[in-house]
Amino acid sequence: MKLLWKAHMRVQVIRLVYALLLVILLSSDVAESRKSKTVTTSFVYSAINCRAHSASLTDFGGIGDGKTSNTKAFQSAISHLSQYASKGGAQLYVPAGKWLTGSFSLTSHFTLYLNKDAVLLASQNISEWPVIEPLPSYGRGRDAAAGRYTSLIFGTNLTDVIVTGDNGTIDGQGAFWWQKFHKKKLKYTRPYLIELMFSDSIQISNLTLLNSPSWNVHPVYSSNIIIKGITIIAPVTSPNTDGINPDSCTNTRIEDCYIVSGDDCVAVKSGWDEYGIKFGWPTKQLVIRRLTCISPYSATIALGSEMSGGIQDVRAEDITAIHTESGIRIKTAVGRGGYVKDIYVQRMTMHTMKWAFWMTGNYGSHADKNYDPNALPEIKGINYRDMVADEVTMAGNLEGISNDQFTGICIANVTISMAAKSKKQPWTCSDVEGITSGVTPKPCNLLPDQGPEKITTTCEFPTETLPIDMLELKKCTSSIKLP
Repeated sequence: MKLLWKAHMRVQVIRLVYALLLVILLSSDVAESRKSKTVTTSFVYSAINCRAHSASLTDFGGIGDGKTSNTKAFQSAISHLSQYASKGGAQLYVPAGKWLTGSFSLTSHFTLYLNKDAVLLASQNISEWPVIEPLPSYGRGRDAAAGRYTSLIFGTNLTDVIVTGDNGTIDGQGAFWWQKFHKKKLKYTRPYLIELMFSDSIQISNLTLLNSPSWNVHPVYSSNIIIKGITIIAPVTSPNTDGINPDSCTNTRIEDCYIVSGDDCVAVKSGWDEYGIKFGWPTKQLVIRRLTCISPYSATIALGSEMSGGIQDVRAEDITAIHTESGIRIKTAVGRGGYVKDIYVQRMTMHTMKWAFWMTGNYGSHADKNYDPNALPEIKGINYRDMVADEVTMAGNLEGISNDQFTGICIANVTISMAAKSKKQPWTCSDVEGITSGVTPKPCNLLPDQGPEKITTTCEFPTETLPIDMLELKKCTSSIKLP
């Protein structure tokens, strides 16, 4: 009996030891699992280039509570990821959350990707906005003669840089800056939301931009640019909240964008007075398509007024303007120099407009008093066709410069329905030269009608493809582990 009892006890002890070991092992696994628990997020997007390396802002101490500054986290992340520029490039993923930040600079062969529920909140701490020199083609800031605050997302001398997302949001919290502007308390020019300078191969896409302090998207001195699927919203009374401003850029494509702003929805620029003339860097080969614009106090597409480096070969099509001051506006002045030529617009629809077409040669607004009064702009080869507008106060106001006519204006197949309280004279023209065909109401005598048989062959839109339209986006698939 003793032997059986001892054997029984030995079995019980062994079972107890095994049970304790199992509890310890399970507890260890659970604890380890809790320590290392991660969530893998996958995302797919279209881009000019995909990236071999990925990281999350949270890997660098980012906190998305809307209160903690993430400026250093962005700077650290981008600095770290720059080492992969020659190794397949890198992307920084911004997860869901509210990420307060001041200005930060991007790097080459790099993608900044915003989750659909990610919001970048622009800091209202001015110390997080470094001051830089005025643009060389402007000679001074737009708000103040001195320098300018660096844009929220900034970069210079970059190659292959992408800012995109799943319609993530960048909120400039602009009211802070608008108040200072109106009270004339700014020592420097307000920052923009996104500005890339002296760069090549740029993509800005699939984002919502809110309440910019000033201009929203500003590529300058750059080339091979795609801006696609951007929603821009600011109060229509907000000062200088231009939507997209290609400035001294070559080979640019702006498409599928929706813009509500307090200034021009797209403003094409190339420098200001003597500074722009000296810098001599034009904007050319620009495509704008499938744009919807609301801006009661400004233009759908403006050419100028800073155009002293020249603007050439702009092609806009399938444009919708709603409750906007003007459809296409050319703004220039004596002293600007430069040129605006070879402009083509087709298939534009306008609803509730002050002017359908507006050209002015006396815009004024000079950088300083040192402009050359003999520097006259050249405006020629302006082509508009296949347009419909309703509720229009004035069909066209075309005002050239004395002894410097705007020439080669061509308008065809355009029907404008005037508003009940429209001007008695639908067109006013001075110092312009051109032709029309199939335009209602009848334009001024300086734009003689060529007859209905000329509608299909007048003001022809170019058929050759620009290089930027041959650039196809790749499908990029990525995944990242988040805590």
